Amino acid sequence: MTFETILTPELTERFTASGDWHNKTLTDFLDQAAAATPSKTASVDARRSVSYAELKAQVDRCALGLLELGVGPGDVVSIQLPNWIEWLVVHYAAVRIGAITNPLIPVYRDREIGFMMERAKAKVLVVAADFRGFDYPAMIGRLRPGLPSLEHVLVVGAGPDLADGFASWEQFIGTPWEERRDPAGLPALRPDPNSLALLIFTSGTTGQPKGVMHTHNTLVAGSLPWPDKLGMDNSAVIHMASTFAHLTGYLYGVSLPLQLGATGIFQDVWKAEAFVELVERHGIEHTSGATPFLHDLLDARNLAEHDVSSLKRFCCMGAPIPRVMVRQAHEELPGMSVFGGWGQTECGLVTMGSPTDPVEKIISSDGRALGGMKIRIVDLDGSVQPADVEGRLQIQGPFLFQGYLGQLEATRDLFDGDWFDTGDLGSIDAEGYLKIAGRTKDVIIRGGENIPVAYVENVLYEHPDIDAVAVVAIPHPRLQEIACAAVIVKEGAPEFTFAAMQAFLQEKGVAKPYWPERLEIVSDFPRTPSGKIQKFQLRDRFTASESATHAAAANTPKETR
Repeated sequence: MTFETILTPELTERFTASGDWHNKTLTDFLDQAAAATPSKTASVDARRSVSYAELKAQVDRCALGLLELGVGPGDVVSIQLPNWIEWLVVHYAAVRIGAITNPLIPVYRDREIGFMMERAKAKVLVVAADFRGFDYPAMIGRLRPGLPSLEHVLVVGAGPDLADGFASWEQFIGTPWEERRDPAGLPALRPDPNSLALLIFTSGTTGQPKGVMHTHNTLVAGSLPWPDKLGMDNSAVIHMASTFAHLTGYLYGVSLPLQLGATGIFQDVWKAEAFVELVERHGIEHTSGATPFLHDLLDARNLAEHDVSSLKRFCCMGAPIPRVMVRQAHEELPGMSVFGGWGQTECGLVTMGSPTDPVEKIISSDGRALGGMKIRIVDLDGSVQPADVEGRLQIQGPFLFQGYLGQLEATRDLFDGDWFDTGDLGSIDAEGYLKIAGRTKDVIIRGGENIPVAYVENVLYEHPDIDAVAVVAIPHPRLQEIACAAVIVKEGAPEFTFAAMQAFLQEKGVAKPYWPERLEIVSDFPRTPSGKIQKFQLRDRFTASESATHAAAANTPKETR
């Protein structure tokens, strides 16, 4: 498969000369760490741990096995696994031989996986046999007729009764491929650092997800500023609970610990009480996650019972940090700094706060630009705006992606020269601190994760009883925003209930985090003279009614997902 990108020789020369692109791949860092500290613990997940020597050996064997399966440079390997060491092994092995990794979030179901894998043309897929009660091989069995490029499916934790067309991961990784292929040939397959490394899908704002293409250089560059800015080195112990298939989990879980030669501690399911125990057991110093993770940590029932003094930094991403939460963190965990940052799948984390920032900056801004990245605010005509004036946020620099899969012209349309239009609104103060004010894109951010509004609306429009639908954000005390579906039911249709909506979305194979958590049946929508739905009026109406409901029934239990 051919991947067209916007990468030019001029960009390559520019970022190489500036030192922002180091022309390294993740396996270069793996080889260095395995040679320097072979017995050091590299990774710990919920099931096992590996040293750097063990990790390298498994990666090399997996790389040889992928070659035996016919995977070569430029082929796509999809991974739908929790935050397990197997995820790292498959990805690093793909890097080793110049293949492209396509991460798939574990909660995605038939509809998302079918679309993404068909677009990616993956040759190999690695899935769990079961995770949190879901049968992944059964889903792939349903989808496989529509995935002609998919030749091999490896199942982690499979029992003896695998269906035809599926193979055991344990058997695959236990096969001595080195007896068939000479491992000495692997270095010759090292990819050009400017070739594609990652094809990761972001939420679509027009109804379909987009395949974001990153090279080895853009990904490595996105993690490199962290050690200098936060004082990290190879002694660091870094935690990650966000899925590796999200760019946050990838950059600061899959990539950062390896680049430092440090130790990564990974959770496959976020539980604050379990995290507290991990901090004490492993001496975790740093974690990154959405703001609700901080909320949960501060409310953890066992927080006072464990020594968490090693935890020095909590970087919150995806939503503002409430003032009360920062104050609570300072009171309950005085040795831990809390700060935020802003980024997207297209660019990783572009701005970040600092442990030394004043509290006012932490709660009112998303930090300043990181290593080599530049930010600016423009008006609708593209004119650069002065400090503290709100407008469209544009960025440029070495972390930027190299195009949307199969949408080269659509990619170029989002650039003004070298400046990428993020679709976010914000302002930059005189000291360079960014403050995100809103979005021009129709996306709801639920607990730091994007809900693609148009995508959900398009699915609901398929329901035979729905005449019109608008999905809007309403505030939530923990998740910041949740989705509310406002629905106009067709005349004569039976009652449309919240349970009926959930059952329909499940039938359509929509990932559960995308399901609206509130349903409002309305007779009509507020509209502009041209007929466009005025979603801000719906948001205001439902927010007001939610506040009234909370006031009237503060102690009534509510259904949660």
